[in-house]
Amino acid sequence: MKSEEMTRSGLRRPVLAALTVLAAGGWLGASNCASNGPEVLVSWSDHDNTNADTIDHGEWQAILDGYLRTDDPSGVHLFDYGGLQADPGERARLQNYLAHLEAVDPRLYSRDEQMAYWINFYNALTIETVVEGYPVGSIKNIHRGIVPLSGPWGDERATVNGQRLTLDNMEHDILRAIWRDPRIHYAVNCASIGCPNLAPAVFTAANLEEMMDAAARGYVNHPRGVALKDGSSGVVSSIYTWFREDFGRSQAGVVEHLLLYAEPELAQQLRNFEGDFDYEYDWDLNDAR
Repeated sequence: MKSEEMTRSGLRRPVLAALTVLAAGGWLGASNCASNGPEVLVSWSDHDNTNADTIDHGEWQAILDGYLRTDDPSGVHLFDYGGLQADPGERARLQNYLAHLEAVDPRLYSRDEQMAYWINFYNALTIETVVEGYPVGSIKNIHRGIVPLSGPWGDERATVNGQRLTLDNMEHDILRAIWRDPRIHYAVNCASIGCPNLAPAVFTAANLEEMMDAAARGYVNHPRGVALKDGSSGVVSSIYTWFREDFGRSQAGVVEHLLLYAEPELAQQLRNFEGDFDYEYDWDLNDAR
């Protein structure tokens, strides 16, 4: 079993050490040695599929409608962090939404409603984190610790059911660990040019499958996802090496995953590819300004 895994920051995160600390604070972890992947936090895996209630994400939708720019010629969705920061009322709207999510116990909802909750929570908290540190050239420059360029992912920034949570907890210890769906990487946004686009609509239980598939297709078929130069050289996103365990654990597994979403021309290129991928990622802020 691995005791560490690579995070988006490029740093090693001591998973088992973190789980020891979490367990001491009342978290119950269950390891899956066969998966060699992130640990499932059992306390968050509970759900109630008999509950048809939904969680209100209206304030997050209003923020997206007002500040997300989806018409850039690059195909990258940009966010107006400066505009949101400059409007106290809209900033309060975002903070109220986050407080609303903190007051929810997601385990009381259906599995799909719960997943949508965590994706929206992660994305909204990322926006608030950048706005708090703005102006900044990259989210990696925002951190509360002493390690330069480590990013904010290990900072405790939310409390749910009395448990302090980091962005890493939400992504790796909850979303990836419980759902084990590689499309999660296309749904969560890390405020960077190289990241899959921040979706213009909130995730819900009803649209979850459709939006995750659309996010996967959009990223795989954009050059920052996959850009093959010829049959033996090409660049793919670093997401596919940072989290290779989610994509078949090998280049062949990555190709198999990409073929699920590639348009016909790219799919043919992938089938004929015989070289080794290079991996790149653009950490510049996806700033509309």
